[in-house]
Amino acid sequence: MQVTKNTLIGDILDFDVNTAQFFFEIGMHCLGCPHSRGESIAEACAVHGTDADELVNKINTYLASK
Repeated sequence: MQVTKNTLIGDILDFDVNTAQFFFEIGMHCLGCPHSRGESIAEACAVHGTDADELVNKINTYLASK
């Protein structure tokens, strides 16, 4: 899986639940909320005031290492 800023959080978590750690690290503790699963990384990062590109890079690096 290759993640982009437009990838839905729910799709990422469905692909690998261990990616939740990266969302928790930047304060996104609402992953169980149905609304959050339908948000893109860009949307969630905008709400939480974090860098979407940095999160995408971390997740892609993690997924590539598996």
